[in-house]
Amino acid sequence: MASEKLTILLVGSGGREHAIAWRLAQSDRVQHIYVAPGNGGTVGDKITNVNIGVSDFPKLTEFAQQNNVNLVVPGPEQPSVDGIQAAFKKIGVPCFGPSPKAAMMEGSKTFSKDFMKKHNIPTAAYENFTDFEKAKAYVNSIDHPVVLKASGLAAGKGVLIPTNKEETLAGLKSIMVDKEFGEAGDEVVIEEFLEGQELSVLAFSDGYTIIPLPPAQDHKRAYDGDQGPNTGGMGCYAPTPIGTPELIEQVKRTILQPTIDGMRRDGFPFVGMLFTGLMLTASGPKVLEYNVRFGDPETEVVLPLLSEDSDLAEIMLACAEGRLDAVSITTKQEYGATVIIASGGYPGSYPKGKEITIKELPKGVSVFHAGTKLENGKLLTAGGRVLAVSATGSTLREAVDKAYAGVNCVEFEGMMYRKDIAHRAFKYADEQQEEKGLSYAAAGVDIDAGNLLVEKIKPLVKSTKRVGADSDIGGFGGLFDLKAAGFVDPILVSATDGIGTKLKIAQACNIHDTVGIDLVAMNVNDLIVQGAEPLLFLDYFACGKLEVDVAKDFVAGVVEGCRQAGAALIGGETAEMPGLYDLGDYDGAGFAVGAVERPKILPRADNPIKSGDVLLGLASSGVHSNGFSLVRKIISTQPGLSYQSPCPWNKDTTLGKGLLTPTRIYVKQLLPAIRKDLIKGMAHITGGGFIDNIPRVMPKDLAVKLDAKSWELPPIFKWLKQTGKLSAYEMSRTFNCGIGMVVVVEASNVAQVKQLLQEANETVYEIGQVVTKADLNGEEVQVLNTEAW
Repeated sequence: MASEKLTILLVGSGGREHAIAWRLAQSDRVQHIYVAPGNGGTVGDKITNVNIGVSDFPKLTEFAQQNNVNLVVPGPEQPSVDGIQAAFKKIGVPCFGPSPKAAMMEGSKTFSKDFMKKHNIPTAAYENFTDFEKAKAYVNSIDHPVVLKASGLAAGKGVLIPTNKEETLAGLKSIMVDKEFGEAGDEVVIEEFLEGQELSVLAFSDGYTIIPLPPAQDHKRAYDGDQGPNTGGMGCYAPTPIGTPELIEQVKRTILQPTIDGMRRDGFPFVGMLFTGLMLTASGPKVLEYNVRFGDPETEVVLPLLSEDSDLAEIMLACAEGRLDAVSITTKQEYGATVIIASGGYPGSYPKGKEITIKELPKGVSVFHAGTKLENGKLLTAGGRVLAVSATGSTLREAVDKAYAGVNCVEFEGMMYRKDIAHRAFKYADEQQEEKGLSYAAAGVDIDAGNLLVEKIKPLVKSTKRVGADSDIGGFGGLFDLKAAGFVDPILVSATDGIGTKLKIAQACNIHDTVGIDLVAMNVNDLIVQGAEPLLFLDYFACGKLEVDVAKDFVAGVVEGCRQAGAALIGGETAEMPGLYDLGDYDGAGFAVGAVERPKILPRADNPIKSGDVLLGLASSGVHSNGFSLVRKIISTQPGLSYQSPCPWNKDTTLGKGLLTPTRIYVKQLLPAIRKDLIKGMAHITGGGFIDNIPRVMPKDLAVKLDAKSWELPPIFKWLKQTGKLSAYEMSRTFNCGIGMVVVVEASNVAQVKQLLQEANETVYEIGQVVTKADLNGEEVQVLNTEAW
């Protein structure tokens, strides 16, 4: 269809559809546009109304075949949810709109919230209910403010924002018992109330690529000053000053692209216009809701901002054909504003049939019809929202003034409209102008976000308190009382480490809590091999832009690692460094301190390691935190394999989640045997594998001989070895190969040590013995029987 003329069937009857038809008619590719059912404004040289309902698919498809329609564009949500794309797919007509399954992102708020949770897309905390009594009990159990959402379609009005518990319970009853929104209220979503400014982002998608239009902000309340009842929207403007390029890049990276990728991987790729409602919270942008179509009145404000060389028909067809990356989408360096003129009484009851007069409009002003009809040559009101008056200008003030000049050209009895469209933008601009000089925030460092992070993590950190430390953070330093912890003649042992390139996988998967455990594990496992009990931990988190929820998840992982190790998290540093790290990138490091009584330092001086001692191996949980540069290289050689692909060695999860299994922490399991003086020495198998790590604990004249047949190589390592064509030697010097900790014990103590470890739920193998270097012709480590791998 590269050059074929387009006959388009546009389904809908509102201002949105008029704006779409207006823009499509400007395309040289478009031969004709049929609008079903259309309104009093959707008429013209290329535009004809067709009296067919939006969900009457038999008549719509019959009409399309009779009139050689070769592109269908659904406007409102109902036909998309009802399956218009599937209906036209059966007769071979492409549709700029989602499949029925993809349309569930708007059709069911429960579905979309569960989707966001699965794909780690930032949104408000929530619970779903189909039982009124259970929902009521949940409301009574919480103290924070909430939003009530009827799960099904409610014409954009199924959302209640109560201000107290009484209103919440009354609203719940109106939705679930009184059925104020009909069947849409059979299930309700109760979600955390988010504070901040709202933002709407409309974005074209073909299932792979997503391209956002300028961010818009609408006005839901009926009256000036954001007072009165909620409506479908009383006006809109774009781009919003709060929607900075940096913010939109963050939204695309953390919300839009993960949404499109997630839908495709879940089997319902999204084609069409994805409308994402956002709340800009103190901890970053969060999704309020998805709509699977053009917004109204957002459409009337953003389409006039498309540049002249951006052909809407070409864009829609490219989306439907899966080649959005092949077309140009650019916007004017201008602002747009739309004012909705409504019938008196809207959004309650209102009269219809009032005659409308539209005088000559100023240049650059368009009037899009919504609730209108033509009857006996007269233009009459036929709905609540009657007209959308839109204008563009070089400044937002110019665009708004022109739109109101257009409003003054419209007359009908009882007409009402808001007189303060874009008031939030003007207030924001005034506040910015009042600021004197530059600020740290203007340089990209948000101290308020840092303070918010501290408040969010304080209760987490407090949960790691132990004897000797209270784990209070926020001061200049952390304290630890060795005497209170019971030490008599302690030696302090310290360790510092990072996570490495495993972080790249965490960032790609948007899973940030497991790497915090890795960070602690890499440090405390290095303490325990010296016989030291981990006492305290400090973390360091560095990023280009602080995303509070990401950092909080990271620290939550650190907290979990500290709990497993019995260490107190007594402080840390969060460094926001614009320009040093890309958006979405971060790094982490940790510092741990432990203590051991002087005579009990490992390796034991009073009972040294000798030839004939036995090596026990403790099972690893996976790759742990070393060798990920090689892991990532192996994955990059496999066509079509991504971190979201099914895991090759565990089909119940994804590759990314399989690789992010956190490093095993061995502290509490080993301490009983250490305190009984049963362990001579230990080696933490990290970077360098067996070959480089075991010699670190051996006397200079001794070596070790390992038997690879004494434990089975775990599936993850078999896959890495086979896929990467790695030699047994490369495996032994890069990965832990299934053994995360090696313990050296006297042969006579093997049974007792194994019993203690197995009682602590450790999997233990006898993997080798200590020999002299002379026995191995000078080698330090020899791994035998690797053919078993």
